[in-house]
Amino acid sequence: MSAVQRGGAHGGRRRVIVLGSTGSVGVQTLDVIRANRDRFEVVGLIAGRDFAGLEAQQAELGGEIGLGAEAAVTMIESVDADVVVNGITGSVGLAPTLAALDAGRTLALANKESLIAGGDLVMRRAAPGQIVPVDSEHSAIAQCLRAGDHREVRRLVLTASGGPFRGWSRERMADVAPADALAHPTWDMGVMVTTNSSTMVNKGLEVIEAHLLFDIPFDRIEVTVHPQSIVHSMVEFVDGSTIVQASPPDMRLPLSLGLDWPHRVAGVGAPLDWSTASSWTFEPLDDRAFPAVALAKRVGQLGSTYPAVFNAANEQAVHAFHRGDIGYLDIIPTIERVLEQHEPGELTLERVLDAERWARRIADEVAGVDR
Repeated sequence: MSAVQRGGAHGGRRRVIVLGSTGSVGVQTLDVIRANRDRFEVVGLIAGRDFAGLEAQQAELGGEIGLGAEAAVTMIESVDADVVVNGITGSVGLAPTLAALDAGRTLALANKESLIAGGDLVMRRAAPGQIVPVDSEHSAIAQCLRAGDHREVRRLVLTASGGPFRGWSRERMADVAPADALAHPTWDMGVMVTTNSSTMVNKGLEVIEAHLLFDIPFDRIEVTVHPQSIVHSMVEFVDGSTIVQASPPDMRLPLSLGLDWPHRVAGVGAPLDWSTASSWTFEPLDDRAFPAVALAKRVGQLGSTYPAVFNAANEQAVHAFHRGDIGYLDIIPTIERVLEQHEPGELTLERVLDAERWARRIADEVAGVDR
């Protein structure tokens, strides 16, 4: 049963807790709320370290405030809310995700690690429709799925920009430097996400998320390269019809849907300009040059703590690459060597966090890093 299914009565202001309120996702969420005070009310704000920014947000929008994941869990359990927006970065976001599900809140989920590391641990706790994804690709799929029944889905197609090395052979990438990996043609997303976009690890992680969210087997989830980043993902149905979700890139659109799924918020984003000529192109993913997606599928099929290890090992390998300890083409082999040594266990919050710590240590050993 897919995660995003239900609608519900539409009436009254929805009470919202925003986790990671001073980060990019949180700030854009508050933009939507600020422009739609008749629909949304802030009842809680959590930041990582920026207490001054948190106080400024509270002074304008109200709500309780706190710092850190532990404060987030306490707030979720004690403050009456309809929606929890999880925009926290990293595995510390997993405990608040579980708390939101256990408390019966709608979870607007931007914390990738919750699904990658938590996997079935998260999905078992979620009621049908309780998780609303706010990543643009998964929001797009959720919107497209409303065009048909789950049994009528042939495959999901996630789009990827292709990153700075689109069209390159693996041999050409042998001498890639850190600055090259950060030269994304469209986005500036920080060191980790931008590098993951260049290796396609980010898209591999999104494939795992799509499998969990929408209950579609990995062999029916594909990736296509779409440099224009206008089509955010697609759903192909058994009758040959493909439904696409297209819009100018703007996170406020999927965030607004996360706040009040499946209702739309007027004016939250600009529409496409159909009076101007434009072209959209799609290219197959070169699995030899970019093996991360195929590896992620294998990891997703193994399940248990393997995806948590995949994600943590990748982060350590990316850090090692940017320090000059390993080459660009060593990132994926480093992940593979860590995965080969992993012994999975029962999927619990404690086991996930232990597996991540283990993976970071082994990845550093593989990369020759002196901790």
